[in-house]
Amino acid sequence: MKILITGGCGFLGSNIAASFLKEGNDVVVIDGLFRKGGEKNLEWLKEQGSAASFRFFNGDLANQELVENVFKSEGPFDYVCHLGGQVAMTTSLSDPRRDLKTNVLGTFNLLESIRAYSPSAFLAYSSTNKVYGDLEWMKIVENEKRFTIPEYPNGLDERIPLDFASPYGCSKGAADQYVRDWYRNFGIKTVVFRHSSIYGGRQFSTFDQGWIGWFCQKGLEQQKALNNQQSIEPFTISGTGKQVRDVLHADDLVRLYRLAFENRESIAGEIFNIGGGMENSLSLLELFDLIQDLLGMKTNLQFERLPRRQSDQDFFVADISKAKQKFGWSPRVSSLEGIEKMLDWTRQNFS
Repeated sequence: MKILITGGCGFLGSNIAASFLKEGNDVVVIDGLFRKGGEKNLEWLKEQGSAASFRFFNGDLANQELVENVFKSEGPFDYVCHLGGQVAMTTSLSDPRRDLKTNVLGTFNLLESIRAYSPSAFLAYSSTNKVYGDLEWMKIVENEKRFTIPEYPNGLDERIPLDFASPYGCSKGAADQYVRDWYRNFGIKTVVFRHSSIYGGRQFSTFDQGWIGWFCQKGLEQQKALNNQQSIEPFTISGTGKQVRDVLHADDLVRLYRLAFENRESIAGEIFNIGGGMENSLSLLELFDLIQDLLGMKTNLQFERLPRRQSDQDFFVADISKAKQKFGWSPRVSSLEGIEKMLDWTRQNFS
């Protein structure tokens, strides 16, 4: 196959690209290398396949000429995994124009290039649960270590209303709808995945993106300080720490995007909420307990609280039953197994 992956040097993109390269497929990547770790992932990808099977283009999807030239020179493509974009809520607030150009205009450029140069391609778009806004209209119950929403015991499904409550939510939500409508209006086969929290190897986390990896890194730092009998530097969290997400490991993400292509005819035009589901939901406080146990720490992780982030969700767990019903996907990696893997990868890459 010939596959185009936007954001292919990012966490999700590099994992998916590697899985196809290892099977001898042709993989083309567009990535602006804006995020931490992008260049490291690029060098890693070059080792996963032959020089002839992997090609890289450095640039922003908002550059229409770049996108069109990739399609003209490298297409037609069988599969387009659209994972590239501006992904940090904080950046969308500090630089909303860049957020709009990359996420909305970039997606539009990609869709129009598919329509013109690869009309038979299947497009899978990586959207976000932030298209549902801050969910303040839901009744939240506060327990000792987590928030819950009793009205949705299996999580939130695709029927809850869209409510873009931040620049990031606006740009991803607008792109989300463009992707769906290019199926309805022009017949381009597309699927939209609205992701909850994702994590795993090749994720170079920062304080504003990739919270599972970031707190694994902080836990290892505090463990090292304790072992060296040094003072511990507390990290910060926003809000109470009781906010809940369902977490999904990279191995399950790769399987998701591969299954989607295999079932492209039956799921074209659909939207799916994707996450670890209720069984793999964690609050920050519960994550900290898990990290402490896995690291064998005898003291609690030390942190300080900051005010709640603007437009944050106190609770989001995806109801993933539609994906299981439509194309047989559900998570296999438990949160316990996944966090253990994340600690191992972080330990090896953040010495």
